[in-house]
Amino acid sequence: MRLTFLGTSAGTPTPERNVTALALALDDSKSWYLVDCGEGTQHRLLKSRYTLSDLKAVFITHVHGDHMFGLPGLISTASMQGRKEPLLIAAPEGVESFVRHSLKCAAITQLPFELSFVSSDVSSDASSDSPGFYYKDDAFEVTAHELSHRVPSYAYRFEEAPRTGRLNQQKLETLGVPKGPLWGELQAGNTVVLDDGREVSPENARLPDEKGRVAIIGGDNDKPELLLEAMKGADVLVHEATFTDPVFQKVGPQYMHSTAKMVGEAAEQAGIASVILTHFSGRFRRDSKKPEFTLAALRAEAGAAYKGQVELAEDFSCWELNSKRELHRL
Repeated sequence: MRLTFLGTSAGTPTPERNVTALALALDDSKSWYLVDCGEGTQHRLLKSRYTLSDLKAVFITHVHGDHMFGLPGLISTASMQGRKEPLLIAAPEGVESFVRHSLKCAAITQLPFELSFVSSDVSSDASSDSPGFYYKDDAFEVTAHELSHRVPSYAYRFEEAPRTGRLNQQKLETLGVPKGPLWGELQAGNTVVLDDGREVSPENARLPDEKGRVAIIGGDNDKPELLLEAMKGADVLVHEATFTDPVFQKVGPQYMHSTAKMVGEAAEQAGIASVILTHFSGRFRRDSKKPEFTLAALRAEAGAAYKGQVELAEDFSCWELNSKRELHRL
């Protein structure tokens, strides 16, 4: 599973960072998914390996402009590049109206592909009778989880489809299946017939399927603890850390954003293995002359509350969650 950050700044772009967008793909697949689409996202994509023709779906966390103003331009460009496949956009209320009115004002009245909007406003809360938002394809199952912000905001939990178990070599030897083409047939999911007439099915020749990897990608949120249930069984959390605690004490809670400390405390409580912090206030720079406004201050604050792996997102940085569920930067 790969996460490529196309924008990591909160609210407005900076010389180092664009506003929020993230590309998610299953390992080296060309097919990919977009989470949030701030202004300029399509331009950032030009420096990535991903194309608009291979985009499977878009997931918008909330209606604030730094998370969705790039959608009309991205859709228009996909049209001019000849995209034909329908495009699903999962988003809270307000996003569809914005997109459709923007396209209409730009005299884009007919697209060569269908835009399919799905509401993510109903979260998948285990305590609720509602089934909530749910998306599934051959790569991922996706659910939405409600957050706390000035407008309705959501996190998306991406769970990889279970991976087919590897061949159980010990069992194959016990069954008398000779090494060679028959092993390949079984791994491919086909039943084979032995020389003595016995049939061996794939289910009898493979180890149990492996649980897929899980990533949670959150929108703006001032209560990371709302994701404690969603983090159960997850491997990595991508969450905003707009401020450090000292900055938060100065600016106040009215913006309804998290600090690195808040995220660290929630991650530690959940026992999740890895956290990637993103959506940093423009105050924080890699080379700031003031130590309190360096990115290192954000990492240190989260690390003081959390024993797991803490990483800081950068524009164009790509992180891989490998088959062993280890997170490393590519």
